[in-house]
Amino acid sequence: MYKVNLYCVGNLKDKEYLSMCEEYQKRISRFANINIIEIKEKNELNNINLIIESETKEILNKINASSVVLFDVKGESLSSEKFAEFIEKYFQTNSELNLVIGGSYGVSDFLKQNASKKISLSAMTFPHRLFRVMALEQIYRAFTILNNVSYHK
Repeated sequence: MYKVNLYCVGNLKDKEYLSMCEEYQKRISRFANINIIEIKEKNELNNINLIIESETKEILNKINASSVVLFDVKGESLSSEKFAEFIEKYFQTNSELNLVIGGSYGVSDFLKQNASKKISLSAMTFPHRLFRVMALEQIYRAFTILNNVSYHK
């Protein structure tokens, strides 16, 4: 079975968003083991550069893999079908997919430069809690496409 790790800066407090995420995690579990790893926001540092560096360091400390896929507004824009193709090809050479959603200020240049791929879900800006739901939905959609499950239209 596939293994997908979604690293997210910040935690969900709103029941509505938490419920939606749990629903997509449940759906994804038909196709893959899905893990959400939350990284504490470092807003108490009061310096954007320190926040970015500290959150990125925490992300990298938790990832036990050399290959990381970063959700980034400046990443490659993929259709749902192309995202599904990417996942399929990715698992041909990797045992687990490590996806990262950075903090509200983003991630360090080091992580951006060393990510194996950067993917943009949109050029628009979204709240992190909504983006997590969107990312999980697209992961689920990709697996339904790959498995010919009637969901994607």
